[in-house]
Amino acid sequence: MHNFKELRVWKEAIELAKLVYKTSAQFPPDEKYGLKSQVNRAAVSVPSNIAEGSGRGSNKEFAQFLKIALGSAFEIETQMILAEAFGFVNEDDNLKLMQQIADVQKMLNGLINKL
Repeated sequence: MHNFKELRVWKEAIELAKLVYKTSAQFPPDEKYGLKSQVNRAAVSVPSNIAEGSGRGSNKEFAQFLKIALGSAFEIETQMILAEAFGFVNEDDNLKLMQQIADVQKMLNGLINKL
């Protein structure tokens, strides 16, 4: 069993979720139940799956939850590309978010490969 609070990837995923929420706050009000809701749910899913997987009994199970978290990170990336394309967020604001997404994706891949 792993202590998720000590995992750097979990801490970075928490920062990613905070950044996603901050960025999605710029979305138009009519996106409250659309893209904004979807991207926020995906952002919460990343650290949540890391935490849930860390409590599993085997590294194989943990790795499976990390793969789910990685999938959610790619989902966020796609949704933020769409948000920029739709004009909900500008390129400069999205750049920092995209870097954070890439960092979390790399860390998840590294941990999966380590397990």
